[in-house]
Amino acid sequence: MKNILLIGVGPHARRNHLPALLDARRDGLVSTVVGVDLLEAEAVVEGHRATGPVGEVVMHYVESFSATEDTLPGEVRALLDRVVREHSVDAVLVATEPSFHVVYSKWALGAGLSVLLDKPLSVHADSSTDPARAARIQTDFDDLARAYDAARREDADVVVSVQCQRRYHPAFLVMRDLVAEVAAYTNCPVTSVQSFHSDGQWRLPDELLDIGYHSFDRGYGKAAHSGYHFFDIVPWLIEAGERPGKALDSVEVHVNSTRPVDLLAQLTHTDYDRLFPGFAEAVRYPEDELRAAVAGFGEVDAFVSLAFKSTGRTVTLGSINLVHNGFSQRGSFLPNSADLYKGNGRVRHETHIVEQGPFQAIHFHSLQSLDDDHGGAGTRGGHDIGEKGHVSLHVFRNDAFNPGWRRYEGLDRDAVERAAGGHGEPSQSASRRRAVHEFLEFLNGKRDRASMASELPTHRRSSALMAGTYLSAARQWAGRPGVVAVDFRRSPREPGEPHGGLGPVPGEGGVRRP
Repeated sequence: MKNILLIGVGPHARRNHLPALLDARRDGLVSTVVGVDLLEAEAVVEGHRATGPVGEVVMHYVESFSATEDTLPGEVRALLDRVVREHSVDAVLVATEPSFHVVYSKWALGAGLSVLLDKPLSVHADSSTDPARAARIQTDFDDLARAYDAARREDADVVVSVQCQRRYHPAFLVMRDLVAEVAAYTNCPVTSVQSFHSDGQWRLPDELLDIGYHSFDRGYGKAAHSGYHFFDIVPWLIEAGERPGKALDSVEVHVNSTRPVDLLAQLTHTDYDRLFPGFAEAVRYPEDELRAAVAGFGEVDAFVSLAFKSTGRTVTLGSINLVHNGFSQRGSFLPNSADLYKGNGRVRHETHIVEQGPFQAIHFHSLQSLDDDHGGAGTRGGHDIGEKGHVSLHVFRNDAFNPGWRRYEGLDRDAVERAAGGHGEPSQSASRRRAVHEFLEFLNGKRDRASMASELPTHRRSSALMAGTYLSAARQWAGRPGVVAVDFRRSPREPGEPHGGLGPVPGEGGVRRP
């Protein structure tokens, strides 16, 4: 059994990572779980000790430091080194605010520890307004990949896995197999893909300044909060259909986005006063003052247009549409919790449409009507609610071309689970647990590296898409053209190198696999 250090014990970790680690302890994969968080969060974290999984964790606290640091401050490093020695730590799970992911991961690798890294791999303050900071998202990947290579030269058993749970979700595993099957038969790649995600976070005007969790004040937003999942899963699905001579080497990216100042135009203070009587007396920030304060804040919604290319030809068109400001079940002026994470009507809607030319279309739907904290299962008005929600997969094939294909097959939640061959419940929470479990199985010698679904080197394209999206937004903020060419084979440089990762792309074939 292994001893695990969890760095970052915030709402997401308390709800997902800690229960998964404690379940694994009961399964004989984990011995001790040690937690580290900031001193400023100590009161909040300790407040959960009596009622949640924090009660089973040995906690330590460190001083906060700037996200611009390339290495950990000496006192933070000293404390972590001591924790590793005292608790014989074998591996680290990094679940901090994402601008700190790389610095903690590089420390862990330097100490010879394996890492399970939460998404996204990295982001930087003002990534949506500063092109140089946007480009660093991909150079961070390269820095981390080099640190990983160095650690493996010292210890071949070190692993870095990225927790992107859709790679473990039965529906996406079935979709990937379907794409690969048709590509092998027809030599046709994925020709278009449309992905949509909304998490229904209704954030009222004062909360744009007052609530820091999944906020926009650091100069980034939805694309960093949950967008990485889609920057990851879209190329992961497309990859299953790549054929010789049709491998992707680049993608053109353009994003349109709304920011908090646009949110304040969609629903004004006058509108809110009509929707919530007494709003005008309760609101803390005058409208003009609030608009000035949120200037330069990150994106609320982001619609990303993509053209994936091979040797200069567009092989796959795509869109990734990311929405915070979507359908919600929040109905009260005052939030039910301090961070809006759960219990405030956040309702997830997710769809994916994958086309393979004239041969196949796949539609995936995952839709909720209430947020997870309404019990996870049950009915209101006769419909499933909560985490179970509505999950369905619809597969259309051209049986006029191939009579052996089924023209249409619809799979509900149970059928998806059966079709995936024992991969388990088709939910995001169960898939997160599977990601943690896979990492722990590897540490305990129960899984080989080749079967790891989300090892770091497979995330080059995902990081490049996120970097390209933010560079598109930042260039438009600076009054420059917003179309960004991302070379999947190189890392970005900003500004002005002729063949950087985010710039003009040479028309060469092939893609260098990690």
